[in-house]
Amino acid sequence: MFSTLKSLDNKKLAKYAVSFTGNPDFQEDVLDWVLDGNSDLYKEVIATPGGTGAVGMSIENCLEAGQTLIIPEIAWGSYSLMAQMHNLKTKSYSLFEGDHFNLDSLKATCKAVMEEQDRLVLIINDPCQNPTGYSMTRKEWEDVIEFLNECSKTHSVVLINDIAYIDFAYEGAKAKEYFRCFDKISDDVAVIVAFSISKSLTSYGLRCGAAILMAKTQEGVDELKVVFEKTARATWSNVNNGAMETFSTIMRTKKDEYLAEKQKYVDLLKARSDLFVKQAEEAGLVHYPYKEGFFVTLAMDNDKCDRLHAALMENQIYTVKVNKGIRIAVCSMPLHVIDGLAARIKAVEDQLD
Repeated sequence: MFSTLKSLDNKKLAKYAVSFTGNPDFQEDVLDWVLDGNSDLYKEVIATPGGTGAVGMSIENCLEAGQTLIIPEIAWGSYSLMAQMHNLKTKSYSLFEGDHFNLDSLKATCKAVMEEQDRLVLIINDPCQNPTGYSMTRKEWEDVIEFLNECSKTHSVVLINDIAYIDFAYEGAKAKEYFRCFDKISDDVAVIVAFSISKSLTSYGLRCGAAILMAKTQEGVDELKVVFEKTARATWSNVNNGAMETFSTIMRTKKDEYLAEKQKYVDLLKARSDLFVKQAEEAGLVHYPYKEGFFVTLAMDNDKCDRLHAALMENQIYTVKVNKGIRIAVCSMPLHVIDGLAARIKAVEDQLD
């Protein structure tokens, strides 16, 4: 990736993009790469500074001050922060019922919010959910879309699908097949897919991403596009041209090389997560359902979370507190560090009781 970036002509690195919505080649390449032929919906692409830009502008544009954004109970903390920045409230749905997605909680939360406002905007971070590493099944996605279609009979509905970690899903291209479920949305449902090139190219500082606007009709997409264009122009003006050119160059001339390199790191990630999950189960260390991705999250209430996190710090085990859990970044640890880590954490946990 970096060799591709450094090989670009200085004029490409220095110039503005063709449009503040992104270069045409970039927009086409995003659709081809992300959706991989798995959708027949009408769609448009707005270039953003990272996946964060895509999520943030979606929240800003789809709700009015004082309204409520629906988010997972266990989630990336910035969702709540973004809502606060735009004078929005949040309401959370329980993420799990046993070892599967808690559809009943999502339904109840949506219905409660629908009693208070004329629109429904919700975030589902999938696949490779941050922080739990859960990925929904095709059936779970079908059930969600069926429910949102019911909601759209009385309310406008926007689903924000944050796919920041999708390119590290263990099934590769197969992980994108769930996008087909979106083709069944009704005319009053829109989907915004928030894509992070910064994650997919493992270059977090090279801020680049995209909001993919999807709807049943071109009119539905155009209504979103007009607002998103103005927001992009007024907020960041122009997304890094060098980053967009790098992505397009890789997609058009070096895709096989990129796929091979990416697979090497996906395999490494799987080896790390397999080891930690296996040893966590052997040690009796309870975690939320994990399928794939960068993180495994230990399950507990917030009081215990505070106490265990402090105790782990004292034992030179550095983790991240999240709502109702402690996040373990298996993505960042070599196998020799992961080996035995679960038992060490369990030993510290047992000292709390």
